[in-house]
Amino acid sequence: MPTTTTRTARGPFPVLCVLVALLLVACTPGRSGPGGDPSSGAPSASTSSSPSAEDENPDRPDPQVPDVRPEGFVDPPPGSGLQRYAGQTPAWTPCEAHQCATVKVPLDHGDPDGQAITLSLLKVPATAEPRLGTLFVNPGGPGFGGTGTAKDFTRTGLEQYDVVGWDPRGVGGSTPVRCFQGEDVDAYMALDTSPDDSAERQALVVANRSFGQSCLERSGTLLQHISTLDTVRDLDLLRQMVGDERLSYLGYSYGTYIGSVYAELFPTRVGRLVLDSAVNISEEEDVTQAVGFDRALTSFADWCVARGCQLGSSREEVLQGITTIFDATDVQPMPTRSERRLTQSLAVTGVVVLLYSEQSWPQLREALELAADGDGDALLFYADAYNARGEDGQYGQSTFAFPAISCVDRHDEGLDQALEDWESDEEVAPIFGRYFGPALTCPVWPVAPKVLEEPIRGAGADPVLVVGTTGDSATPYEYAVSMADQLESGHLLTLEGEGHGAYGDGSTCIDQAVVGYLVEGTLPPEGTRCRE
Repeated sequence: MPTTTTRTARGPFPVLCVLVALLLVACTPGRSGPGGDPSSGAPSASTSSSPSAEDENPDRPDPQVPDVRPEGFVDPPPGSGLQRYAGQTPAWTPCEAHQCATVKVPLDHGDPDGQAITLSLLKVPATAEPRLGTLFVNPGGPGFGGTGTAKDFTRTGLEQYDVVGWDPRGVGGSTPVRCFQGEDVDAYMALDTSPDDSAERQALVVANRSFGQSCLERSGTLLQHISTLDTVRDLDLLRQMVGDERLSYLGYSYGTYIGSVYAELFPTRVGRLVLDSAVNISEEEDVTQAVGFDRALTSFADWCVARGCQLGSSREEVLQGITTIFDATDVQPMPTRSERRLTQSLAVTGVVVLLYSEQSWPQLREALELAADGDGDALLFYADAYNARGEDGQYGQSTFAFPAISCVDRHDEGLDQALEDWESDEEVAPIFGRYFGPALTCPVWPVAPKVLEEPIRGAGADPVLVVGTTGDSATPYEYAVSMADQLESGHLLTLEGEGHGAYGDGSTCIDQAVVGYLVEGTLPPEGTRCRE
């Protein structure tokens, strides 16, 4: 099973795999996806909606789903079967300088005549000829919406496409996942993610159970139908709604997982797919995300020393200074100007969020220097931004959709195995392998997983362009190499440099190669390596 990494705020669940305006964050989902559905025309694939006998997890209970109709559930459109959804024509209306629409999809693709939910779409219309249809874009996550991402595609060389971003189910303007809010989430985010003893481990388990139960109580049956399996089927319905015979798609980070699963389930419907900052879909690749962040932190330390770093005059001194901050906040949370204090988990999050892009390293240096002087304001600010905490103390949708999707997208082997995995992570990534802590959310999540059992190959699909950056902190470069190799039609494009997300990040070489494939259908030569 592909590895799943740890979100830095608590350690219970994987790091967000998302491309956003400020930073690019990514993660490695467990392999999952939909099984065959003859009524949708999908190829048959073996899936599991609950752990097999070999990996039966006593820590994940059978869900007792409340008999409620959560906010955002709607009646299905007229008609019957999946065609009642595929036959919709999005009613585009002006929104700012773009066009928006809301469409319906089935809550359960296996029961298209049952309840429905809604998806929010945003389109940047094509402005050049000849038109090439629709390019769907996804920024990653899981838990982040694509409507905001589409707005960035105005002068990118892709003007022959209608660029459409959608908020996947459970996310943003679509039917949302809901959990507890406010001070309850503040307390959850501040939990010690790297427990030092059994009491701290038990506190983390109890908090994760409570969090998961709050999501189940507020989201109901949506929580059972929130997997990448469901999102990929939604995407194929969207393709039909806009009238395209094949899917053109650009996905970043976790969005590469959506794209690769689509290629596995609907290979004959694949058009031009670009998967940038690939996640780990391999059974063999054992490089963890913590390794990527350790590498990035080491590069940052070298960068900082070269510019006269107050944290130290050598790489080792800078790294020691950073871990000293982490350890100090574990013993005594750091004061800030607000009533809240900077705990170790929030300090780690604040650092990690600024490691995604080399462009944010000056802010990271400043925040760490302030923290070294006992001022936790800057790191708390960046941690709050990553955790989608608003000034009013309320948390954005990604905070809840992220674990909801992540935990149904992977098998888990129980709490004991999670603790053993943490020990292994510490061996290969001494800094973040330790501070990310054990992944304890999914072992106690109240809903069973949906997992695609076969390796993702995409047999029969048109070429899939996989883009990887050698210094990617959030999705180590090895993931892109592995994905391009595992997909039967995978084609690797490499950026030599730092950061997460290559296309649109300043490399003319990468941008020309991606646009050349999406517009002309021309792949870059095999083995192409671009430099920043």
